[in-house]
Formats: sequence, C-alpha cells, structure tokens
Amino acid sequence: MKFSTSSALLLTAASLTSGASAFAFGSTNRNAAAKASTSTDAISTTALLAERPKIAENVLELIGNTPMVKLNKLIDTPGVEVVAKLESSNPANSVKDRIALSMITEAEKRGDITPGKTTLVEPTSGNTGIGLSMVAASKGYNLVLTMPESMSMERRVL
Repeated sequence: MKFSTSSALLLTAASLTSGASAFAFGSTNRNAAAKASTSTDAISTTALLAERPKIAENVLELIGNTPMVKLNKLIDTPGVEVVAKLESSNPANSVKDRIALSMITEAEKRGDITPGKTTLVEPTSGNTGIGLSMVAASKGYNLVLTMPESMSMERRVL
C-alpha cells in the first residue's frame, strides 16, 4: 500500500461505551481531518460505520497485508524513510501465521492433504504451532503438535 502526502488516509477510532471500536475512513483534506478530529460534537455510530471496513469471511483472510508504520524518529536524514511491518497484526500475532497458511495451502495444491481426512503432525514448540493450529482448525484439519523431551520445562509448560 502506497500513500502520498497529498492523499492522506484518515483513520479515526471511536471507543464505544460497550468496549467495542468503530472506525471511520475519511477525508484526504488535512484541514477537514483536523477539524473533524478536534470537534466536540458527537458523531453518530451510523456516520462512523458509513464506510466500514470489509468484514473477513474467515480468519485466513486476515493473514498478511499487515500494516506498516513510518519510524519518523529513528533517522533524521532527508530522503530516507524507514518503515516497520506490524506482523503482530496477524490473527495469531505472529509472522508465523503466514508460513502456517503457506505450508497447508501448498500441500493442498499438491494433493498431499485433504480437510476432514488428513491429520497433520508437526514438531514445534512455538509460534509456528500456534499458526498451524489456527489454520488447521479453520480449514477442517485435525492437528497433532509434538515437542522433544529435550525442551526446557518453561517451554513445555507453554
């Protein structure tokens, strides 16, 4: 996703009393955006949801396309832009969500596995296992995760 300074995307989050959040995507006019963000007038929920974001059909659609943020304070050199990719925005909070989806999708394409028929077995003790659990459950696979006895007690307790 590429943004220019002339077409800023305004994302305003409004905390609702129920603890839910509503998002409004808005103006490319910085003055209008500033005025809207400083206004003390109440904004109706209908207005906030008028251009609501796409709702995913399943959790797998949320993997990838993670947001990026400029690290403005890191480098003060004109013409240099440093950005960070926020992989923690994936559904299971890890870049490993991507590899889990890729592993299962590629095996399906090759015809090696079938939902409801194949039990997946993976030796893992971390985020790959968490990502595989999410993807396998979403696609209808049974999954068995194993861990070697040599793993530390702290890791085994997880």
